[in-house]
Amino acid sequence: MCNTTPAQIEISAIPEWNKIELTPMPDAITTKPAAKEKNGTSSGPQVNVFAVHGVEPEVQAYAMAKYSRSALSMKESLKEISEQKAEQFLNTFYFQYGHRSIADLAHLAFAIEKLSILAAIVLVDEQRWDGQERSTRYQNFKKSGYFIPDFGGDETLQAEYCATVDFLFAEYGAFTQEMLRYYTSQVPRPGGMAEEQYTRTLRARAFDNSRYLLPLATNTSLGQIVNARTLETQIARLLTSPYAEVRRLGALLKDAAKDAAYNVQAESLRALVEEIKAANPELGAKAEQQLLRPTRVAPTLVKYANANEYESQTRSELEHAAAELMEGVPLHKAPLVDLVEDGPLEVEIAATLLYSACHHSYRQVTERVQALTAAQRSEVIDLGMCHRGQYDELLRGFHAGQQLKFDILMDVGGFRDMHRHRRCTQIEQGFTHQHGYDTPPDVVTAGLEPRYEAAMQRVAHACDKAGASGPHAGLYLLPMAYRKRTLFKMDFAEALYISELRSGPAGHFSYRNVAYAMYEEVAKKYPSLAKYFRVTDVNQPMDLLKR
Repeated sequence: MCNTTPAQIEISAIPEWNKIELTPMPDAITTKPAAKEKNGTSSGPQVNVFAVHGVEPEVQAYAMAKYSRSALSMKESLKEISEQKAEQFLNTFYFQYGHRSIADLAHLAFAIEKLSILAAIVLVDEQRWDGQERSTRYQNFKKSGYFIPDFGGDETLQAEYCATVDFLFAEYGAFTQEMLRYYTSQVPRPGGMAEEQYTRTLRARAFDNSRYLLPLATNTSLGQIVNARTLETQIARLLTSPYAEVRRLGALLKDAAKDAAYNVQAESLRALVEEIKAANPELGAKAEQQLLRPTRVAPTLVKYANANEYESQTRSELEHAAAELMEGVPLHKAPLVDLVEDGPLEVEIAATLLYSACHHSYRQVTERVQALTAAQRSEVIDLGMCHRGQYDELLRGFHAGQQLKFDILMDVGGFRDMHRHRRCTQIEQGFTHQHGYDTPPDVVTAGLEPRYEAAMQRVAHACDKAGASGPHAGLYLLPMAYRKRTLFKMDFAEALYISELRSGPAGHFSYRNVAYAMYEEVAKKYPSLAKYFRVTDVNQPMDLLKR
């Protein structure tokens, strides 16, 4: 039974309050005037610090932007600013003059619910992004439901798709129980640990294994807090996606920013308004107008957020160029982590642009790019530039020059965790089953490997069959066990940070292995720097009851 349809995606914008209010601060926060010196000047600054809440994001952005154009204080600015004045200001300075930094001052909260894991990966691929998604390590996804692509009326294909996803969910539930039984048989409960804590800890370990069976179609939910500039570029990027679900998600996100936001205080404020009306109808009407007026979080700042033609046209041309360049070149077997060598900047840029448009390793693509003439490399770089409009940001492929470049081929589940590291540049390749899948070691030890492999083989066949209706429908069937390739570019500090954080014993074994391999690659190439990494050796035995 197909239990989820695209119409179930829900997006809500969440303002803090609907009423403008300045948080009162004690007098002590304001530095007392310093004693005047003999010449009449003050011997110290007069600093005033206060928090602000309850103001619409666009009005707040306008008020803060006025610091560069007015001598008014924040309180004075807010008193004279209306939503209409803010809209007029933004129309002039943001859209006509291109002062996009103004949108950095408006921060917006959104709840995005019942989208697929595949769409969530695309959604959060922003370098300026803050949010949290449902964790596959601590939540049971068995009843989450799933996304169903459009099969163009082919009921047979849709039925087979649903049957495959239902099968994967059933196996996910079964593997969760089997792995929990396995762990309880291997790890006795310590005398000082409560039964509930013991079971909860080992169930999380079981989820670490069973999540490999969850398909990318699985529904998830997330919350994000982003500034309006990030939201605008995010919406444009989503509207440009080759995935229909993601394009619809972009439209819903745009609508959520323009329409009335969910007000968490509405119910209690409504009750208060009714009390005021009962005592004084005229005053109650005024209270209703002030307290219950709808708030739109960014109607002006997102109104011109449309599909990005620069990205769309460039993606198509780079895919064609990559197919020509890599024609007949088989996918070589690649390590989990490959620290690639530095090279000329123009080679790196051309290789990175083409890497994002194929499934070959960065090393393979670079070898082909190095064999090109200088004029041919320039042609590739031109493809990434020629459709760029006046206000288009450069494609991420042009983020080049970092000393450390790791080509990482890991399971999608582990990639979702690594994807959170936004201080580095991440160049993703698309989803595919061409790289095969990972098998958790404990699944093998527990004797479940034959059943696991049978599930993966069934999915690969179903993926190809579903793909007959379009190039993307079958990808939703891929379990998170399947591998995905991403190029991570970073400086030394970020490599050290990821290696230390993600190799810790509380982490998932997938990204622990990646983090430790990153450290080993750096240590191999720069042995004198290895001593500065405070990593945890993933080869050492681990206490399964410590999280």
